[in-house]
Amino acid sequence: MSLRIAVQMDPLENANPAGDTSFMMIEQAQARGHRVFVYGVPDLSYDAGLVRARTRPAKVFPGQTPHAVFEAPVTLDLRVDVDVVLMRQDPPFHMGYITAAHLLELVTPDTLVVNDPVGVLSSPEKILPLMWPDLQPPTLITRDIAVVRDFRERHGEVVIKPLYGHGGTGVLKLSREDGNLEALVELFQKMGPEPFIVQAFLPAVSEGDKRILLVDGEAVGAINRRPPVGAIRSNLVVGGKAEASELTSREREICARIGPELKKRGLLFVGIDVIGGMMTEVNVTSPTGARAVKALSGVDAVAKLWDVIEKKVR
Repeated sequence: MSLRIAVQMDPLENANPAGDTSFMMIEQAQARGHRVFVYGVPDLSYDAGLVRARTRPAKVFPGQTPHAVFEAPVTLDLRVDVDVVLMRQDPPFHMGYITAAHLLELVTPDTLVVNDPVGVLSSPEKILPLMWPDLQPPTLITRDIAVVRDFRERHGEVVIKPLYGHGGTGVLKLSREDGNLEALVELFQKMGPEPFIVQAFLPAVSEGDKRILLVDGEAVGAINRRPPVGAIRSNLVVGGKAEASELTSREREICARIGPELKKRGLLFVGIDVIGGMMTEVNVTSPTGARAVKALSGVDAVAKLWDVIEKKVR
C-alpha cells in the first residue's frame, strides 16, 4: 500500500543529504514506494474548516547533484489528500511553530501527524524532563536574579541557557566567582518574556553528550557527541564529534521511565540528551542524529519509525 506523505520542513534543496534526518526519512519513504510532498510553514493555510498546504511533489537522489527534484506545486487538503504528515521544520519553538502545530491538530482525526502536534505543544524540550526530576541534573527555571544567585551558591558551576533555544545557541557556563552573572541574566531578560533555565554543570560533558533515539517509546540507538577540547557544547552543528556508543544501564533506566509517557503523547520519534547519566533535554520537534547512529552502529532508526507509521496507518 503506497502512502501519501506530506513533509513540513525547511527547504529540501538546502538539506545536507549526508547528515539530515529529514532527508533520510524522505529517502526511506521513497524506497518503500510512498509518494512524498514537501512544504514549509508559510505554505500552510486554514480556510473555512480546511487545512491546506501548497506542496511540491518531490523525489530525492542521495549522492547526486541536485539531490532533489520537484514537480509542479499542488495544493493538498491535509485531512483528505494525505495519509501522513511529518512535522520536521527546525526549531526554535516559537509562535510560528506553535501556530502550525495548532493547525495540524485539526487534521489528526483523519491524518497521522508525526510527532503528534498536541504532544509537541505539551512537551517543550527543556520542560518535559521536569516530570522526572531525579533523572535530570539540579534544574532551575526563573527570571529572578536573586533565585539564580542562590542556586549558583548551592551548586557552584552552573550552565545558563534559553528555555526555548536549540542547537547549543546561548549556552553559557558560569563559575561561583564569575562576575558576569548579573549582566547575563539581564541579557536573557531582554531577549524575551519567558524565563530561562539554569542547571548544575556536569563535568562529565567533557566525555560526551549522548543522543539516544527512541521510536514509539522504545530506545533504538545512540551516539556519543564529544565536544571540542575546552568546550562544553557537544552539538554536532557547533563542532561536536560523533562516536559509536552503547546504552548504559542508567540510560536504559531513563528510557524505560520516560518511554510510556512519550508513547501516550504520540511522540513517535524522539531524541533525548544524556550527560553522565543525567537527562538534559527531550527533543520532540525535529530530532536529529539518525544518520550518524546508522553510520556508527548500523541501527536504522528511520526504518524502524516507518515500520511503526505504516502499522498505525494500515
